[in-house]
Amino acid sequence: MISALVPALAPLPAQFTMPEMNFLAVAPMALVFAGAVLCVLVEAFAPRRSRHTIELSISLVALAAALVLLLVRGADMHGQTFGGTVVIDGPSVILQALVVLLGGLSLVIMSERFRGRIADAFTPSGASVPGSEQEAVAERLGTTTEIFPLALFSIGGMMLFPASGDLLTMFIALEVLSMPLYVLTAIARRRRLLSQEAALKYFLLGSFSSAFFLFGAALIYGYSGSINLGAIAASMPVVDGRESLLVPGVLMILVGLLFKVGAVPFHAWTPDVYQGAPTPVTGFMAACTKVAAFGAMMRIVYVAFAGDRWDWQAVVWVVAALTMIVGSVLSVTQNDIKRLLAYSSIAHAGFILVGLMAFDAAGVSSVTFYLAAYGLATIAAFGLVMLVRSGGSEATHLGQWAGLGRRSPLVAGAMAVLLMAFAGIPLTSGFAAKFAVFAAAIGNAGLAGAVLAVIGVLCSAITAYVYFRIVVLMFFSERTDDSVLVLTPSVGTSAAITLGVVATVLLGVFPAPLLSMAADSALFLR
Repeated sequence: MISALVPALAPLPAQFTMPEMNFLAVAPMALVFAGAVLCVLVEAFAPRRSRHTIELSISLVALAAALVLLLVRGADMHGQTFGGTVVIDGPSVILQALVVLLGGLSLVIMSERFRGRIADAFTPSGASVPGSEQEAVAERLGTTTEIFPLALFSIGGMMLFPASGDLLTMFIALEVLSMPLYVLTAIARRRRLLSQEAALKYFLLGSFSSAFFLFGAALIYGYSGSINLGAIAASMPVVDGRESLLVPGVLMILVGLLFKVGAVPFHAWTPDVYQGAPTPVTGFMAACTKVAAFGAMMRIVYVAFAGDRWDWQAVVWVVAALTMIVGSVLSVTQNDIKRLLAYSSIAHAGFILVGLMAFDAAGVSSVTFYLAAYGLATIAAFGLVMLVRSGGSEATHLGQWAGLGRRSPLVAGAMAVLLMAFAGIPLTSGFAAKFAVFAAAIGNAGLAGAVLAVIGVLCSAITAYVYFRIVVLMFFSERTDDSVLVLTPSVGTSAAITLGVVATVLLGVFPAPLLSMAADSALFLR
């Protein structure tokens, strides 16, 4: 027995060194994952009636603690840790904080159950609903408690994604953030077949995109002999016959990332998934996934592949142009507001790609600002869509929004502000964000950046028509569907939506503080 243990107790080889582990750097992610595990335990052992309150409290405490740690100690976390697999620098800290903030707002809206505020929801005559029936309706309209651990696991993966220091860690983060989203897409209580069909499409196409990412990582390893992003950058240029692996590897990795942001031609899943998923989950996907995926994309192209960008950046320019054009043009033909916002999301992905291709600090700061502005407005917009209902289901057909301004001026007014931000109207966050990414492209990407900026302005004009059509419908059209009503949200949901609307205005009027913060945090560690 003792002799069997001797090899295990033998000293490590002299050349072996334990990797440095900075636990403070990963503490925010650890808090989120710990909250997810606690929610799983609550889901398994707590009484059914108390799960919602307990899990919501655990989730918000975990996210709040992670956000405070990022904001207070973010500067002390900088550096590579765990053998270079995790890199904490300015961009990763600010993007992680943004993911946590947007994830918290999304989770509050996803937890809405409308309990106690639906007595007249389905009784236009004003007759009261018995308590037991009201409870049943609240359960049908509300969400299941499984959303809390699933959302926290996904948020943890999103935090790791832009902080990954090598391709293998990035792939693991991609799967950790994606798997819960596939399940969340399928949990709609109403329109179950539509929701499950959307989840199946998302899962299948997401699996293909992950395979592209993994195969691209294998090609890059064959090229450089390493999966570490800094080592890949240091290996350029290789001219011994392996250079033929580089460009295909880069493009395959970008395919996996471009799928997550819904860029053309990898956008086919977006309208169906946005329409089929529960509306609060759609807002969560639209906002948080973009932050994580664009953060990872910036780290890939700015750290690992910037030295060879002349060989592949033209492809990304074409993708950016097609994404803006397809998203803008196809949004004109939509009659469902969730599909319309899906194509709008595609167009916004193209706008962000324009800033990303600037390849300097201005590009990083403008993309970060755009992600913050778009995320806050998107979560609030889908939260408002969730409130407008007809016959127990969400009233997503545009015709059902006619005359909404007379029935609910607050909801219609808030939606109008958000739509103006999506259109890029001055004094909204959308205008400041588009101006920032277009200015970065024109200043640093030469003629190609100027062309992309012109295409972006023209596409913004197209989407402005789409958004103002909804505004006219809400305020200047007669009511055509008497069954449409607006449910009263809880205090938490109201606060989350209000924060999104107020931030949309404040970032449009005073964009400088966030732009300055993003510019100060725009340097990637290699």
